[in-house]
Amino acid sequence: MGFLDRSRTVAPPDWNRWLIPPAALSVHLSIGQAYAWSVFKTPLQEALGLSGTQSALPFQLAIVMLGLSAAFGGTLVEKNGPRWAMFVSLVCFSSGFLISALGASTGQFWLIVLGYGFVGGVGLGIGYISPVSTLIKWFPDRPGMATGIAIMGFGGGALIASPWSSEMLSAFGGDQSGIARSFLVHGVVYAAFMTLGVLLIRVPAEGWRPAGWEPAGAAAGKLITTANVSARNAIRTPQFWLLWVVLCFNVTAGIGILEKAAPMIVDFFADSATPVAAAAAAGFVALLSLANMAGRFVWSSTSDLVGRKNVYRVYLGVGALMYLLIVLAGTSSTTVFVAAAMIILSFYGGGFATIPAYLKDLFGTYQVGAIHGRLLTAWSTAGVLGPLIVNWIADGQKEAGKTGADLYTTSLFIMIGLLVVGFAANELVRPVAARFHEPAAERAGAEGVSK
Repeated sequence: MGFLDRSRTVAPPDWNRWLIPPAALSVHLSIGQAYAWSVFKTPLQEALGLSGTQSALPFQLAIVMLGLSAAFGGTLVEKNGPRWAMFVSLVCFSSGFLISALGASTGQFWLIVLGYGFVGGVGLGIGYISPVSTLIKWFPDRPGMATGIAIMGFGGGALIASPWSSEMLSAFGGDQSGIARSFLVHGVVYAAFMTLGVLLIRVPAEGWRPAGWEPAGAAAGKLITTANVSARNAIRTPQFWLLWVVLCFNVTAGIGILEKAAPMIVDFFADSATPVAAAAAAGFVALLSLANMAGRFVWSSTSDLVGRKNVYRVYLGVGALMYLLIVLAGTSSTTVFVAAAMIILSFYGGGFATIPAYLKDLFGTYQVGAIHGRLLTAWSTAGVLGPLIVNWIADGQKEAGKTGADLYTTSLFIMIGLLVVGFAANELVRPVAARFHEPAAERAGAEGVSK
């Protein structure tokens, strides 16, 4: 593969490891545009005569493909290296916009679904996991902080993309031609930005360690292994499936609020003495986005100090208490509702950023990217489960004639129950049994190759 070959990315002894987080950020800030898809929904509906459900199809397919490509492509990412993976992500993600531009200009919505949803979605999945194992290998002393920096970029990508996309649509127009031009600019600019990551990314030389850091000392007295487990063996362990439940239920609890944030706060306080206006609801969405992004860095960095199991006790235990607080406070205080929701969303973001380091602790660095990819199927499941719970129950309550906070009380109690189950699953996590470990002799010289 020449320039993209893993062997061409081995860093020289004097390479600065702090160049790796910016390389990862160049990819994650780009693919984080997915969270800003809603900017294109109304223009597409008006230009192509689509319904709200139809205009959501490209985004929904993109998230499905994110999970599937991460799960099935994780081993290839480990085998071929981060530069290859970032390049594949660049090609797919940017090509998705170019195909979508063709679809918009010709009025063929199926091309937008194919481009942004299918092709671009593959770029999302490969790009999301591409830097994970590399960051962990460069920062074995601070894996939570390192992965938190990159995954924070995915959460914050929409803060850049949303106003930028809106400005382009204002400049080019919201008709078919204007949407096509906006997609075209997205594809070209993101390709250039992601190229920085392709050029900067490096993997450490075999046996490299940060100065003064010893793995044996780091693992002492903690739920951290110095052995390694292959992706194939990892999915045979109870630890993998316990973490699958932990991630799925933590994400379900957060995405249930995130997906319906603006209408939820308006509905919740509609019958109270302090109703929430639409403009204030938009501000609430912005606050949740900031909490989501900040939580990815703050909580994952904290996990380096207190341990991964302890920080998930906070996500799940305190998260359940925050939901209970919302129920108990009811419509008496919008401040309590907003503060509790922001804390829950910070745990949502923190859960995404901390899980790669938790996997590294349990399964080692050998194929952690591939294992992470398989675990992201929990995200795909939660992406359906969370909104389904909140919307289905709210719709049922409306049909029963209920209004205000009563629309969501049942959903909130369900989220509490899910977080309690997740908390119990986290408590059951133990070190991986030695029979799943890879023999050192087999690993030597074959890092990243599936067994």
